[in-house]
Amino acid sequence: MAAISALFRRVVRGPLPSFTIGEASPTAIAPSSNNSSFSTAKKPDFDLFYPLRLWLDSIQVKNDKFAHFLCKLIPCTCPFERDISLVGHTFHVPPLCKLNPLYNEVVSLRLRALTYLEEDCGEDISQYIC
Repeated sequence: MAAISALFRRVVRGPLPSFTIGEASPTAIAPSSNNSSFSTAKKPDFDLFYPLRLWLDSIQVKNDKFAHFLCKLIPCTCPFERDISLVGHTFHVPPLCKLNPLYNEVVSLRLRALTYLEEDCGEDISQYIC
C-alpha cells in the first residue's frame, strides 16, 4: 500500500504545467503520430476554472487536523448516485460528481490528505476508505 501511495504522491505532487490562460497544450492539439488512440479534438483555449485548478493543486497538506478535515469533507464516493424505485420500476441515477469541472483536483486533494496521514503521520486510514 505504501508503494502505491508513494507512486500517487509523485503523480499528484508533480510539477504543474506551465500554461497561461488562453494557451492550449501542444499535445492536446496535435497528438503524436505513433499513437492514434488520442483524440484530435482541440481543447478550449480559455479555461474559466484554471485559477481554481491551480489553487487546489497548490494546497499542501502539512497538518494532521487539516488532513482529517479534508478526508471527512470530501466523500470517497459520489453521494448523488442512487437507485430510485417508483411504481415497481427501479431507476438508476448515475454519479453526477464527474460533471463538476474541479472533480479531479478535489479528488487529488483528498488523495494527498490520505497519503499524508498514512505515510507522514503513520495513521490508519481505513476509516476513510470506502
